[in-house]
Parts: sequence; C-alpha cells; structure tokens
Amino acid sequence: MVHTRYARNKEGQFIAYQVFGEGPIDLVFIPDWVTNLEVMWEEPTLARFMDRLASFARVICFDKRGTGLSDPVPLGAIPSWEEWMYDVGTVMDGAGSQRAAIVGHGDGGQMGLLFAATQPARTASLVLMDTYARRARAPDYPCGIPPKAADRLIGFIVGSWGTGHDALYGAPSQAGNPAFVEWCGRYERLAMSPGQFRSLYPLTYQLDFRSILPAIRVPTLVLHRRDNVYVRLENGRYLAEHIDGAKFVEIPGGDHFFHTGDTEALLAPVEEFLTGRQAVAEDDRVLATVLFTDIVEATGHAERLGDRAWKDLLERHHEAVRAELARFRGHEVDTAGDGFFATFEGPARAVRCALAVREAVRALGVEIRAGLHTGECEKVGGKVGGIAVHTGARVMSHATAGQVVVSRTVRDLVAGTGLQFESLGTRELKGVSGEWELFLAA
Repeated sequence: MVHTRYARNKEGQFIAYQVFGEGPIDLVFIPDWVTNLEVMWEEPTLARFMDRLASFARVICFDKRGTGLSDPVPLGAIPSWEEWMYDVGTVMDGAGSQRAAIVGHGDGGQMGLLFAATQPARTASLVLMDTYARRARAPDYPCGIPPKAADRLIGFIVGSWGTGHDALYGAPSQAGNPAFVEWCGRYERLAMSPGQFRSLYPLTYQLDFRSILPAIRVPTLVLHRRDNVYVRLENGRYLAEHIDGAKFVEIPGGDHFFHTGDTEALLAPVEEFLTGRQAVAEDDRVLATVLFTDIVEATGHAERLGDRAWKDLLERHHEAVRAELARFRGHEVDTAGDGFFATFEGPARAVRCALAVREAVRALGVEIRAGLHTGECEKVGGKVGGIAVHTGARVMSHATAGQVVVSRTVRDLVAGTGLQFESLGTRELKGVSGEWELFLAA
C-alpha cells in the first residue's frame, strides 16, 4: 500500500505527496491538474502506469495546491505557475531527494519547464509528454488553440464536471467504457470543484513559456501522440525544436490521458532515456530574473544632506532593500553606491519585491527606479553575467522616479498572478539588438 505524506512549503501550506518504487533514479511525475493521490490507484489503467514508472525509478507524485489532498486554494488567490513550481522542490525535500528526473504531462509540463530552467542542479533530466510551450494560438504560434475553441472547451468541461464526459476528449479509446467514465467523474469530483477548475484553467491560455526554452540545459525528451486532438502534435515538435539537444519521439495514438491507449509505447522511450543516459546538468547557466535599482537624484540628496547624513540615509536604504530581498527570496549579487543588483528564481517574486522596495524607501524620503528582465544568466566564480544581466540594466535606464519597468518577457511569464502592467511602447536598449516592448508595473 502506498502511503500519502505531507510536505510543508515556505508559506506554510501542506502539499500531499506519495513515494513508491525502488529504482536507481528519483523521478518526480507532474500530471495535469485533475488529481487525487489516493483515488488514482482505483483505476487499473492509472495504477498500471504508475507501477510501470516504479519498475525503473523511485517515483515522487503529488497533488498541486488546490487539488486533491493538498491544501485548498481560495478562488480569488490562485497560485501562479512560479509558486506551483516551488512545490516540486518542496516534495523533493520531503522525500529526501536532492536531484531527480522531472516528468511533466500536459499542463504539468509547464511546471517541469520552469523547474528545469531555474533548478538545473536538481534536475537530472526532463521528460515532456503531450505538452506545449503556449496554449493559445498566436500569429507566430499557429498550433495553439483559437480563443473561441478554448472558451467552448472550458464551457464543456465545467458544464459536465463530475460526469466523466471529459473522457470524450482526453481518452477516446475509453469513451465506450462505462466503468472508466464513471471513475473519471469521481476523480474529477474528488480533485476539485467545477468553480475551482473554472478559476484555474483559463490561466493556461494566458501563459507563454517560449522565451525560457533556450534556457533548458538538461537532457530533454519530448514525446507526443500523433493524433492527440487535445494538444496537437505540432506543440511537441515546437518544444523539441527550441530546446537545445532535445530528442523528439512521435507516439502512435490519439489519447491525451497519459494512462490510456498504448502506454508502453509512451513509457519504453522514457525508461531508455532515463536509465541509459545519466548526463550531469550544467549548472553554470540558469534562467533567472534580474532586478536593478538605484536612487533617483542621488547626487542632489548627497549635496543637500552632507556626507554624514547621506551615509546614514544610504545605510537605512540598504537595510530596507535587503529586508525586502529576504522577504521575496532574492539573491543580492552586487551593491554599487546607491544601487542594487539582485536575482530571483521566479519573475513574479521579483516584480513584487521591486514594488515593495519602492514603497519601503519612500518612507525614507527617497525615490528609486527599477528594471527587471528574465533570461539566461551565466554564473562564474560567484558572479552573475550574460546578456540577460545587460538587458536588465538597460531596462532600468528607461525608468523614471518611482517606476518599476519590466521587459515583455517578464510580463508574459507572470500572466495570471494578479500583477498589472501598462505598456510603455517599444524602446531601443543600448548595446542590445532589436526593439524591446517595455511595461510599467502597477
């Protein structure tokens, strides 16, 4: 019997997880949103899939916050992908795993992408099953789902929630199996309410993870079923083409549910990939959000206050900034005079930290300006560098007193977090090619 355990994250929420199998590698499996750790073992197809994973790995599986056995989430406070991504590390810590293969299916693939990009030292390899970089269609992403089709799909799922009729889309091979459809309905009801799903799922259509794909530096396998109408094949091809060195495998079949259809065709390549190649992840390059701040009119303040008072003010400023960096888990990289350079694993925390710093230093009678960008950074000798750092500094140069300015990359990655932005139009960044659309964080 597999026992459910709980790991507590840094915000104090409890994440339900299970550990099973005794294979030579650790494997974190991140499925779609509809999960319940204990009910999943009642369905033979799902139990067989998990047992097959456990035949070659020590498997860690969990219910995301707001689903199944984990802590509920208020409808008005849905976590961001970034916050959900941190829960991967939480359950790894609970299971005593320092490094694991990350296997993400469907909407769980985005958490896998973020974790692999920001935590390469803890990611032995990445496997993406029937997933995507972007859910919604765009002029430069024709394989996404059109807005009207997305609305119809969400409406259908919410309207039929708890009946199991979603199997018509997700598991056409089982659509004529009444016992399976009945179990799907029970699984839905015990995973979350239709209101919870209706609040959560539209977020998948707002996010765009294409910008982080070049930052994936771990061995990656992309698998996609050929006739999957829920997430079309071209989505998988896009991932493989934009992740350096990724291997792509096209799987026969039209099911989206990972545990139905020809699961051996899906799992055999995974076992070969994970057990046959144990490459060490490069940890000298990592996806990060960089934050730059400085005090506006610092010279004028210094002349007005005098050396002694200006030094005292700088010390209070530094204390205030460092307090907010600690609160939002930022990493101070450098402090030059009146400015700070810090990095964050997640962009939402970085934006909120910048806004909090702005308010904290206003109480001291000074204004700052701040700039943020998310990109791949190089870590050399304890220092952080690369074009992303240079870009972040140039973004800050377009901010004025009291402004927090972010690149479009940051804005796209924090969709659904509740943060508000106002477009500042396109700008040229000195020393950085092309034009960049910048946004003002509210």
